[in-house]
Amino acid sequence: MNIIDTHIHIWDFGRAEYAWLEGDTSILKQNYHLEDLEEERKKAGITAGILVQAANNFEDTNWMLENAAAHDWIKGVVGWMPLMDPDATAQALEGHYLNNPYFRGVRHLIHEEPDPKWLLQPAVLESLKLLADHSLTYDLVGVLPEHIDTALKVAKKVPDLKMVFDHLNQPPIKEGLHFGEWGNKMREAAEHPQFHVKISGMGTTSGKLFEWGRYDILPYVEFVLDTFGMHRCFCGGDWPVSLLAGSYEYSWKRYREVLETLLYEKEQGKVLYDNALEFYGIK
Repeated sequence: MNIIDTHIHIWDFGRAEYAWLEGDTSILKQNYHLEDLEEERKKAGITAGILVQAANNFEDTNWMLENAAAHDWIKGVVGWMPLMDPDATAQALEGHYLNNPYFRGVRHLIHEEPDPKWLLQPAVLESLKLLADHSLTYDLVGVLPEHIDTALKVAKKVPDLKMVFDHLNQPPIKEGLHFGEWGNKMREAAEHPQFHVKISGMGTTSGKLFEWGRYDILPYVEFVLDTFGMHRCFCGGDWPVSLLAGSYEYSWKRYREVLETLLYEKEQGKVLYDNALEFYGIK
């Protein structure tokens, strides 16, 4: 079965600045290259991948695009754009990035912004409309219920923009809620067809780190599959952040166990591969 990992990070402190890692003392404070993942991704059965933005700068995006061109199994890149400046965004897209076949979507580290309504600034909305006009997607890396509220307002203002909630927008696994405020807001989001869900980051979200298992995450995965529909869900490994909660292979085993419990094999194939290709417009 083909499996695409829709959420892989790489970083190199000699190539870009990663502000969110300043002062970090964990295993994340080192360079992570695709070569470091090669053995583990083969063990996990991953046949394709998408690189996702890890810094709010062009240097990170350009380095990901270089890596995509150099590794056949990488099929796309979710990069960064200066959304606060629509003119600069338009210039960057039309002058460079739209011509790159790997550039499939955009993300900004909104969870690092003090204001959870960051995306609702007029200039940012204008830039998001540019993404929609060019059939580019947007990855939402929200961690608060307020981020879902913001996404709902963005959906009304930019109805043609396809968006995906990275890491299920942090479901309340630690609290053991089924499903509380998060569930109510995600049900509302599911009513908008442009919203998709990325089943990723569940190990770190669980709070159990190296002790999390399929039954810790199964209720939340089942919830999004039922609420959004199997055709609007796909999976991501979130390497190397996921290493804080277990090995790459461990995470993918848990995701596959859950999908095998909930879905028929043909449906698993859609969640593990087909849906992501359609969302990101990958041929």
